[in-house]
Amino acid sequence: MIIYNVTVNIDENVHDDWVKWMRDVHIPDVMATGFFLENRFARVLVEDQGGITYSIQYLCKNMADLEDYQREHAARLQSDHNRRYEGKFVAFRTLLETVE
Repeated sequence: MIIYNVTVNIDENVHDDWVKWMRDVHIPDVMATGFFLENRFARVLVEDQGGITYSIQYLCKNMADLEDYQREHAARLQSDHNRRYEGKFVAFRTLLETVE
């Protein structure tokens, strides 16, 4: 299994709106692509120099599914997020493989 982890530090001024939008719109849109089996939305328990940090993890069956998602959907979904919260967040992505 592959975990597609997106870590986001979001500005406190838009935090509440962002959390609601992630739960109600963005994460459901990502899951609706059909490439992910499940997701987790977690707050990172670390004191930052500003903003609040979250980890959003999407579990998929294999690397081929993730590559298809990235090719077919990722740019559009990331663009939606970028337009809505431009200048209010920092994000990075990490790929992990589960160890059975």
